[in-house]
Amino acid sequence: VVKEKNRMGECPVWEERENALVYVDINSQKVCRWSPVTNEVQSVSVDARVGSVALRQCGGYVIALGTRFAFLDWDTQAVTTILELEQDKPNNRFNDGKVDPKGRFFAGTMAEETAPGVRARRQGALYTLFPDHSVIKQLDQLDISNGLDWSLDHRTFFHIDSLSYAVHAFSYDVHTGKIACPKVLYHLEKEEQMPDGMCIDAEGKLWVACIDGGRVIRIDPETGKRIQTVRLPTPRITSCCFGGKDYSEMYVTSAYDGLDEATLAKEPHAGEIFKITGLGVKGIPQNLYAA
Repeated sequence: VVKEKNRMGECPVWEERENALVYVDINSQKVCRWSPVTNEVQSVSVDARVGSVALRQCGGYVIALGTRFAFLDWDTQAVTTILELEQDKPNNRFNDGKVDPKGRFFAGTMAEETAPGVRARRQGALYTLFPDHSVIKQLDQLDISNGLDWSLDHRTFFHIDSLSYAVHAFSYDVHTGKIACPKVLYHLEKEEQMPDGMCIDAEGKLWVACIDGGRVIRIDPETGKRIQTVRLPTPRITSCCFGGKDYSEMYVTSAYDGLDEATLAKEPHAGEIFKITGLGVKGIPQNLYAA
């Protein structure tokens, strides 16, 4: 549905109040908004790689860019820094993020590659930004903090550290925002490649984007089993969310960075955004950052 190609399209969020899909292109340092009505993409350029975007209760967005949390005012394009983190790790940047059921913004970091396939290990962490702008570190020694979401009963937090090739489940205290007691929920099969972004549906099942696997997979957290696979027409599938007027459509982002010229020539859809219909299941509205 979005032909404008993203180097590293990520973190799609359906914004009901604008009837639009908001997402980031990490490597182009842009926050984007696509209207299905006009089919136009608008974007705001920022001064660092932007790993994630989420909606604010009062309008506008909270973003995680470089190693800082910030607010983005869409109309003025002003970016206001809330907090700088990890200033001792100049090679790190924020990656995926999402707002929890109480309006706190969870986002994690990762080390950038220093050469193709070369990256310092266990440099990432997962943070929670509270509505009062305080921050706690939830997890440490992560490789690539990635997809995240919460169970429908708000008792479980799901998280992906991509290089573990697994989805983990944690106990989650909705009152304090703290997570604990990790366990492996699902380990990806070889052909599924690496897990990236993730979202939950209205039946409490998880959808995981498989980067280099060209698919999204549906996992049942009760059984830890994969129950569905949807293949997409390009390999570097990065993330997914539900949207549309009744949240019955799934939007899927992709990337063309990381593909060599020969592969790119064979992958005309790399970097585009796709819509999957007919899944027979709906999503749930996004939580809003409570400040």
